[in-house]
Amino acid sequence: MRRAAKPDATADAPKAATQDNDRAVVAAAPAANKPAAKKPAAAKPAAAKPAGAVKPPNRKRAAAASALEKTIGYKFKDKDQLGRALTHISATGGNRNNCYQRLEFLGDHVLGLIISDMLFRAFPKGDEGELSRRLADLVRREACADVARAINIGEALRLGSSENNAGGRTRVAILADVCEALVGAVFVDGGYDAAVKLVERLWGERMRTPVRPLRDPKTILQEWAQARGLPTPTYREVARTGPQHNPVFRVAVVLPGKEAVEGVDRSKRGAEQAAAAALLEREGVKAARADG
Repeated sequence: MRRAAKPDATADAPKAATQDNDRAVVAAAPAANKPAAKKPAAAKPAAAKPAGAVKPPNRKRAAAASALEKTIGYKFKDKDQLGRALTHISATGGNRNNCYQRLEFLGDHVLGLIISDMLFRAFPKGDEGELSRRLADLVRREACADVARAINIGEALRLGSSENNAGGRTRVAILADVCEALVGAVFVDGGYDAAVKLVERLWGERMRTPVRPLRDPKTILQEWAQARGLPTPTYREVARTGPQHNPVFRVAVVLPGKEAVEGVDRSKRGAEQAAAAALLEREGVKAARADG
């Protein structure tokens, strides 16, 4: 009697392997058909600021700058020019190209030219000496600072924290420099005619009615002393009080045979002038204005 043959396990093995492989392929297919996850887009680099760009002012300074434009009657096409004219070097980290210094240099010369022309036309009988004295009076530091205060430049200034805390908004030197820088900025932005209109608007009345004698007290006192055979008056600082950034000077003027007289002012030169004026007043000498 024949025995039944045993099933061949090795014959079925390839089939099982094939079925296992088919299941693996089927299982893997859905994963292969899934779209690849998108990578997050790389952030675009921030646009670089152009070289020499002025940092925009805060809201308060911006409002003050806008008010300044209305006051001077000129609206800047390039706001950077105005911003630069109002920026002190302490607010730029030492970058001289982003502060008012270059515009101040230009404005100083533009202002001198325009006022010289105004004086030449306004005083046809004035000689060179008189015109020079009038010019010096109108462009001196104190006069420019007065103009700056009249148009409220201090409120629009951009200062570093240390300069701001030290009272920079009221310092005569800064106000005078920024006033000249403003003239330079208008000249660059709007041309010579625009600068002429600005200077005539801000200096015209001062030119017609000088705020002080054209021959200052020191000059008159010196001429008075020389006419009497006295030596040139000498000036000595008696005291300096107040904070370092805004001192008050007390100066005495001395003439041999005369009792010393003192004058007080925020600047040393002003105190000298005040002392000379006081001595002249005591001696009955008046400082006359020159006529055009």
